[in-house]
Amino acid sequence: MKHRAIVACSLALLMGATQADAMTIVYNVTLSGTESVPANASTATGSATVTVDDVANTVGVVMSFTGLTGGNASAAHIHCCVATTANGPVVIPFAGFPSATSGTYSNLFTGVSAANIAGIEAGLAYINIHNSVFPGGEIRGDILTPVPEPETYALMIAGLAAVGAIARRRRSA
Repeated sequence: MKHRAIVACSLALLMGATQADAMTIVYNVTLSGTESVPANASTATGSATVTVDDVANTVGVVMSFTGLTGGNASAAHIHCCVATTANGPVVIPFAGFPSATSGTYSNLFTGVSAANIAGIEAGLAYINIHNSVFPGGEIRGDILTPVPEPETYALMIAGLAAVGAIARRRRSA
């Protein structure tokens, strides 16, 4: 009976190690033409790290892009709050985004609405880079999968170690 209680506590720790209670969540985003809606054959690529702080209501963006085939970027931004197969409204415009076919960009956006942060955290947002040939967006990346925090891994490892120790004791008994 004691062993079952330990296993139950370990599993509770593992299941409790989620992003739901997080204050800061980091997402890695890959941008491509195939992610655009509708998809296109652009060979351009991009990547971004999006950091969401749902207590301070900030969104940080650090990104790079290369090889836009439709000319210099005319705009880039985060759209929200729609399914990944749809196009949604701009909620965070990237002021000062480089008018180039390749480049980098970084900014911290403050005062982001709780609704938009909730939309990002729910996987209902995306980054888009537009230009004259692709006014709807040449490359796009959905903001979907958060990068686990180190504490999540620590809790998971501790829980698995406890389960392993119990299993080892049972076999030797």
